This record gives sequence, structure tokens and C-alpha cells, in this order.
Amino acid sequence: MTSADVIVIGGGIAGISAAAALSEEMSVVVLEAEARLGYHATGRSAAIFIRNYGNATLRALNAASAPFFEAPGEIADGPLLSPRGEMLVATEEEMPTLSAYAAGAEGLEHLSPAQAVELVPILRPERICAAVIEWDAQDIDVDLMMAGYGRCLKANGGRIETAAAVRGLRRHGGLWQVDTPRGIYRAPLIVNAAGAWAGEVARLAAACPIRLIPLRRSAALLPAPAGYDVTQWPLFASAAESWYAKPQSGKLMISPADEDPVAPQDAWADDMVLAEGLHRYEQAVTTPVTRVETSWAGLRTFTADRSPVVGFDPGTEGFFWLAGQGGYGVQTAPALARLTAALCTATAPQLAGDVVRALAPQRLLPAA
Repeated sequence: MTSADVIVIGGGIAGISAAAALSEEMSVVVLEAEARLGYHATGRSAAIFIRNYGNATLRALNAASAPFFEAPGEIADGPLLSPRGEMLVATEEEMPTLSAYAAGAEGLEHLSPAQAVELVPILRPERICAAVIEWDAQDIDVDLMMAGYGRCLKANGGRIETAAAVRGLRRHGGLWQVDTPRGIYRAPLIVNAAGAWAGEVARLAAACPIRLIPLRRSAALLPAPAGYDVTQWPLFASAAESWYAKPQSGKLMISPADEDPVAPQDAWADDMVLAEGLHRYEQAVTTPVTRVETSWAGLRTFTADRSPVVGFDPGTEGFFWLAGQGGYGVQTAPALARLTAALCTATAPQLAGDVVRALAPQRLLPAA
């Protein structure tokens, strides 16, 4: 039996970053069900930091995370970001969506159809009514980020146990007992960072029934269009988010931006959903899709209001929620890790009070 001050369930970017922050003041054990860290949502992320992505709460988290990405300290020797940019293009029908996005955004530049095509030459100018670009959107080195957090955790005496799926949870005498194939672990505090499985972990702990919805998102890797060097292109997407394309290793990753509810699982791409998304992408560009090199899918897990749930469970002692990050987990991890450490050590959070309240589990419980 292994004892610690806190057990973090889940070895994705949320769990590892929070564990590293907690390990500065507490003894920490991370339990990951898979054989390696970051296997599910973290390893299948589009890996881009977009400051204007998400609702107002998420944009506050993005802003709070930005200084870390630019100067990650002991996590990495230099910035975790590299230039990319994100451009949204709108058909006439998508103009209200683009206008609403731009109204709540900062740092956007409006582009003409000709300027959009200059940046991404395969776009069809006749289909573009308007476009905007966030030049400050940047690629994230997720592998370096994960490795840095893991290194700091271990340097502080923390442990990472893989292939350690949680089979049972029981609280007795002020301690949680966590049963796994690797043995039994005990701690007074559990941080539930289990991603798509966070709801199942909460049920094992008899915590409050907060609804979490895993949504599948598919992607495919295509060869670069013949005659084009895509490496300097921005991520480009429809304003209605019916598809997006991102340069990756000299090729193009295309996603239909699907959000199909599924049970927690090792997700795979649905061929029909992928084909429909690639068709929508083809309608926006001049080059046909001739070959898909590989495809995959990941799960983006949301709460009802699409903001993460971060804080102590109102009805279960020693149970802390760190879940529901949706498609924003990597870029909000630095801010949420610091918030988790602050709340778990009863110190003042760096985030504004209204943001902390907008993340609290209480907001998602049925009215009395």
C-alpha cells in the first residue's frame, strides 16, 4: 500500500500539470490507466494556442496561461510556442457567426478575400465573403510540455504509475483508498483529472452527479497539395467551424470539427463523418482530396456550459474536480494547474474571483 498527500487520477496534460504544481507543497502520486501518459485527448490535440478560443471564462484562462507558454521556467529551456496564426474564412451565410466571434475577440485583423487567398493560395476566393486572422495563434510543443511537467513532478519526489486503472474508491478514516492493478494507494485528497472517464471516477467515489459529455472529434492527415509548400500557412478554418486545416510536418491535417456524443473509449474516426467533413473542406479549396494517409479521433469532454469544472466536490470530502476541459485542455493547463494547487493548499488563487466561481462544481448542480 502506497500513501501520499494527494492522488491525481489521470495522466493527460491536466493531471500531469496539476500534479507538478501540487508537488511543490505535497507528496503526489499520479495514476494513469494507459501504458503511457497523454494517450487519449492530450496526444490527439491540434496543439495550437488560440487566445480567442472559447467562451469568456476560457479566454480568461487562455490569457492567464499565456505568460507560462512564453516563459515556462523550469518546464523548458525556452518558449513552448512557435508562429502559426489562425485564419477564419466566412461564406455569406457564415457572416453572422464571424461577426459574433470578432465582437468578443482581441487582436484580430480583418482580411479581404484576396488577402486570405494570398495567405492560403488554395482557397476559393469566390466563396469568401470576409476573413479574420489571429496572428498571435501559435503551435504548442505538447511533447516538450508534458515531459517538462513530468520531470518537475519527479524532481519534487512525485510518482507516476501507468497501467493503473482505478477499479475502486473507498473513503475511510479521512483517507481515500484507491484500488488499481498496480496495488492500493491511499491519500486524504483525490484530484479527478480523468478526462472522458472523470464521470466514471466520480461515480466510484459517490461524488455529486455532474454531467460530463465526451464528444468525438476526427482528423485526417493529407499530403500537401501538389506544388505548394504549406509549412508557413496559418491554420485555416470555416467561421462556422464545419472544418479546419492545419499544416503539420509538411502536410495538412484536416478535421470535420465533429462533436458526436460517445461513451468514454479509445476513439476512432467514423469514416462517414470524416468523408462528409473532407467534402466540406473540398468545397472551400481548389485542390481535391485524393488520398488520406492516416486518420484518428479523440474525445473532447464538456460540461453543460462548456467551461471546465475545477474545485472541491460540495458533497464528498477530499474529492477535487479537474475535468470538462473540452478542446481547451492543453492551452488552459498552466492556469488550471496553478488554480488546482492554490485551492488544494488553501492559498489565494491568481485568477479573478468571477473566473474561479465560473469553474466551481456548485454551478452545475440541480437547483435545490
